[in-house]
Amino acid sequence: MLEHSLTELAQLLRTRELSSAELVQSCLERAERGHAALNCFISICPDQALAQARAADRLLAAGQGGPLTGVPIAHKDIFCTSGIKTSCGSKMLDNFIAPYQATAVARLAAAGTVMIGKTNMDEFAMGSSSETSYYGPVRNPWDPERVPGGSSGGSACAVSAGIVPCATATDTGGSIRQPAALCGVTGLKPTYGRVSRYGMIAYASSLDQGGPIARSAADAALLLTAMSGFDPSDATSTEAPVEDYQETLTDGIKGLKIGLPKEYFTPDLEQPVAAAVSAALQTLEQAGATVVEIELPHTHLSIPVYYVIASAECSSNLSRYDGVRFGHRCADPVDINDLFCRSRGEGFGAEVKRRIMIGTYVLSAGYYDAYYLKAQRLRRLLRDELRAALEQVDVIVTPTSPTTAFPLGARTQDPVAMYLSDIYTVSVNLAGLPAVSVPAGFSNGLPIGMQIIGNYFQEAKLLNVAHQYQQLSDWHTQTPAGWRQGA
Repeated sequence: MLEHSLTELAQLLRTRELSSAELVQSCLERAERGHAALNCFISICPDQALAQARAADRLLAAGQGGPLTGVPIAHKDIFCTSGIKTSCGSKMLDNFIAPYQATAVARLAAAGTVMIGKTNMDEFAMGSSSETSYYGPVRNPWDPERVPGGSSGGSACAVSAGIVPCATATDTGGSIRQPAALCGVTGLKPTYGRVSRYGMIAYASSLDQGGPIARSAADAALLLTAMSGFDPSDATSTEAPVEDYQETLTDGIKGLKIGLPKEYFTPDLEQPVAAAVSAALQTLEQAGATVVEIELPHTHLSIPVYYVIASAECSSNLSRYDGVRFGHRCADPVDINDLFCRSRGEGFGAEVKRRIMIGTYVLSAGYYDAYYLKAQRLRRLLRDELRAALEQVDVIVTPTSPTTAFPLGARTQDPVAMYLSDIYTVSVNLAGLPAVSVPAGFSNGLPIGMQIIGNYFQEAKLLNVAHQYQQLSDWHTQTPAGWRQGA
């Protein structure tokens, strides 16, 4: 399956050169292997998947169905799926069976996709390496002794290893783009509100956004068209009309103005990553684009601002997990206080507890103005700075991550070092802008990602630029040696 993109597989299904049942069976076999070797799944759903595949084949045989009918997909285990466990990678929700579907899941199902299973992730999406999961760390298919990035590491890993052609993911501070970069696939974080958050379990409500991970920009465009749209069940969902994101993929980029922020090229950036992004920019210039240097002088504030706001919202959102209504409950509590304390103490992992404590602290009466309110003011400053830059240029190009995939366990004892993994991605979430990460090279056999940032609701332009780059490069077609077809 690795030799075919999502778009190609969809075409093979429509022409009946391949049946959905055959494709799904292959994915299920690879998912079992991937779960054993890479720990990229929490749940695999063979009976449901094969039933959906057979239904898709009947539609296709009758000349019905759409461009995604019969295509296998995996969902990050943060999206509620009716009748199937939704754990968020946490012991707290290890026994939670959602009674309803997330809107993004429902829309993709209505488009005909077949769910293979739920992918592993950092607990409650809190992490940059997919190591904080209650179910153990996810491993990078390019080197199983290294992290795949986080928090959507399971989704990126499953696509990179060719287990599924596409997967859903979420991005609060870079959790679609960073694992996409470290696993050598394409990941799109849409404009805030573009994809409904209904049924997507909240970490930080003003930052979270769902999106697709796939092999190419063309694949991501197909998925985003199906996922997007207004949802009356989500108060933050936008009524902006949904485009067919495939329509403009082939448009030329002659005259495109690309902004290159000098603040992103610091001593913390590994030299091979900088070199790969520079080479990618030269490729875009050869296609007719122009690169101009821009300034984003407050970029260095994005990490502290993000972690104050995200932790505050996390503290509020996770207060509902109290051992009473759903989720983990401690054994034999002696009173209500013991029930609350032990249920939360047993149910949450160390990183989640750390962020809850930080968030509770910055929201407390004595520190609200000094930390949380100031962070919100700086958030506005960072947003205005990015918006002003995007009035001068069409898109902004940066590295996605300052490094390639680092070894498992290398940063788990140093939270600050782990948080700095997101230094190039968090400002996009603070501003609510769309951004995409595409493969742009390798260093010592490990993928490098390039980030393309656009203005609000300009996903079509981002995907167009990404697609044009992928027509001139082959980084997105590279696959991990141990996971090539037949390997």
